Amino acid sequence: MMAFAAWLWDAAFSPFAEFAFMRRALVATLALSLSAAPLGVFLTLRRMSLLGDALSHAVLPGVAIGFMLGGLSLSAMALGGVVAGMGVAALAGLVTRFTTLKEDASLAAIYLVALALGVTLISGHGTQLDLLHILFGSALGVDTPGLLMVASVASVSVLLLAAMYRGLVLESFDPVFLAAAGRRGWLWQQGFLMLVVINLVAGFQTLGTLMAVGLMMLPAVSSRLWHDTLPAQLLNASAQAMLASVAGLLLSYHLDTPSGPTIIGCAGALYFASLLVAPGGWLPRVLSRTHRVA
Repeated sequence: MMAFAAWLWDAAFSPFAEFAFMRRALVATLALSLSAAPLGVFLTLRRMSLLGDALSHAVLPGVAIGFMLGGLSLSAMALGGVVAGMGVAALAGLVTRFTTLKEDASLAAIYLVALALGVTLISGHGTQLDLLHILFGSALGVDTPGLLMVASVASVSVLLLAAMYRGLVLESFDPVFLAAAGRRGWLWQQGFLMLVVINLVAGFQTLGTLMAVGLMMLPAVSSRLWHDTLPAQLLNASAQAMLASVAGLLLSYHLDTPSGPTIIGCAGALYFASLLVAPGGWLPRVLSRTHRVA
């Protein structure tokens, strides 16, 4: 038993102790877990769960233009992604304001066009490897500048979310009261969207533009099955994202699988487990019904 425990401990922690690239990947994904997962909770609370997916695709043209101008320069691609993401969000708002389309419909149309444009631009000015790197990321390939960017975005995001917390809760639950109190709800909305965009842009370095939203949304949706209160959901979402990150990196290392999809796969496994055993999941509800019938 002791030998098995020693082997398990060595398998779990020796990669992080031996290899600098594993340590960088661990710190980057843990930082994203701390900042992105709580934003996902607010997205689900505001019934905007698909907005994260739309914006993760929408940043691609900006990333592609940054890639065309600066190559694999992280700062150029990140700046392009932020501009593109906020531009798509603003354009969708204008379409909603001046037409009969709802915001979800306009976002769906615009992000599909943005995704197609981004893939076309990258394919025309780069290699297949460049396209795969941008779409799916490489957590194990995070370098020091990339780690610093992710850590900076995560730190700023957590601080801003803490400062905006009361306003966001009010704007989510009672926007009429917020307006009556003289506070402009659209300012909170735009500030929140900015946080979502910068976290998605930070996530593309490790998880890719297609996978970054997974670490934001899967733990957030799963946490709602475990808790009814918002603070508990925020903590649970970050904890699940961190657990998925550590497990995904270790599986990726030992099984030689792509790191980003493996991390999101682990987050998905936690989600399906929550569907079964969480207080709001299937099994407790079935047992509760059976107990009442008996």
